[in-house]
Amino acid sequence: MAVTSCPTGIAHTYMAAESLERAAQDAGIELVVETQGSAGFDRLAPATIAAADAVIFAHDVEVRDKDRFAGKPTVDVGVKAGINRPAELIAEVREKAARGEISAPAAASAGADRSAPMDRAGESGDRFGTRLRKWLMTGVSYMVPFVAAGGLLIALAFAIGGYEIASAKSVADHFVWTETDSWAALLFQIGGAAFTFLVPVLAGYIAYGMADRPGLVPGFVGGYIATTIKAGFLGGLVAGLIAGAVVMGIQRFKVPASLRGIMPVVVIPLISSAIVGFLMFVVIGKPIASAQKGMTDWLNGLSGTNAIILGVILGLMMCFDLGGPVNKVAYAFATGGIAVSDPSTGSLKIMAAVMAAGMVPPLAMALATTVRGQLFTKTERENGKAAWVLGASFISEGAIPFAAADPLRVIPSSMVGGAVTGALSMLFDCTLRAPHGGIFVVPLIGQPFLYLLAIAAGTAVSTGLVIVLKGMRKTTRPETATPAADGEPATGAGGGGETKVPVTV
Repeated sequence: MAVTSCPTGIAHTYMAAESLERAAQDAGIELVVETQGSAGFDRLAPATIAAADAVIFAHDVEVRDKDRFAGKPTVDVGVKAGINRPAELIAEVREKAARGEISAPAAASAGADRSAPMDRAGESGDRFGTRLRKWLMTGVSYMVPFVAAGGLLIALAFAIGGYEIASAKSVADHFVWTETDSWAALLFQIGGAAFTFLVPVLAGYIAYGMADRPGLVPGFVGGYIATTIKAGFLGGLVAGLIAGAVVMGIQRFKVPASLRGIMPVVVIPLISSAIVGFLMFVVIGKPIASAQKGMTDWLNGLSGTNAIILGVILGLMMCFDLGGPVNKVAYAFATGGIAVSDPSTGSLKIMAAVMAAGMVPPLAMALATTVRGQLFTKTERENGKAAWVLGASFISEGAIPFAAADPLRVIPSSMVGGAVTGALSMLFDCTLRAPHGGIFVVPLIGQPFLYLLAIAAGTAVSTGLVIVLKGMRKTTRPETATPAADGEPATGAGGGGETKVPVTV
């Protein structure tokens, strides 16, 4: 069996599941996959888990209810490994099962203190950097739906009622069914309400990734404090990490059996919330708020060459790992800037550049398979048809099948095209309030025609590069052995003696 999950719970989760299922079918073994995606997940039946020989965890966020798989031979990797090398993972876990090697954590005994999820993951060899990435990605994965809902609602409000709708009175008392402005104000205020949860959700679920459920309360409290002191996105990150660390520290204390029942309900939330609140209000909150303001002022001051350079960097990051951690850092940086009711112009430009660059890789692969299909396999040509839709929808993962098959040609080509698009988007002063949507939110984009031109230019550059690189590979063939004359040994490249070259007259 296998469990797959990724920060957004959309593309990587299901691509890894499909890749593992295909490899299992080729190997002639039975495999069932639990996809822990953004739409929730259907737990594997206890009978299925009991009957399974081993389990593969392919995930970038913490596996939920991991204790169910206790006592099974386990391979624990990132979600991209499930996409790129499923056959190796299946072979590895089968070897562990054959040796009877059990690497999954033992189930917690009744009444015992539950260790934090990342502590348990650490037992399988995760380094601190890997665990930190999973903690942060857990928070981001729960935050993204709030960003998408709030951002799109606010963008629609501006499209209907204009930017002055931000100063409209509360619709609770002044809503008029027949007025367009009332509907625009309603959308704006609902979107703003969704945005108020961003930082608390980010902090709460970072703490959850570190310390399981006990981390939620201090995480949410710390995230809310970050919003009240205007520490913003950076404050949410720090609050979540502090809350998780505090809870993990409290969990290490041995308590009498009579107190274990109230620890997660009373003691841990009380003590951890007090500590996190004190640190955020008194110690580190104000310096983080100052750093957040400084970054905002810097973004507002970006122009000319500096803006273009930032566009290049963001474009490279978006196309480097196609939805992986580097891609998510760039995306989180952009969404964090617009996750307020009145974002700066610099933040809107960054969001536009990030989305434009993220659309390039799948669109380029789709175009390349269309104009030079002979350079690609039949499966890649089929994937190319789907990549049109994925790219247009701003789902960078649509290029992963191509990158997995030929990373040395596809990834550099995608990065160059993404850098071109990011630079052009910043040069053209394109802006975007919606955090997602691809071409479907073009009417909500500042300078929409120039924005589409930037995407087209980057797509053309990536397409041309990947065609040239793949064409070079196709035209370079190893030398073949030359047929030998009667009584002579065959010779050829790398062989001894003189190579006989046939001449056609």
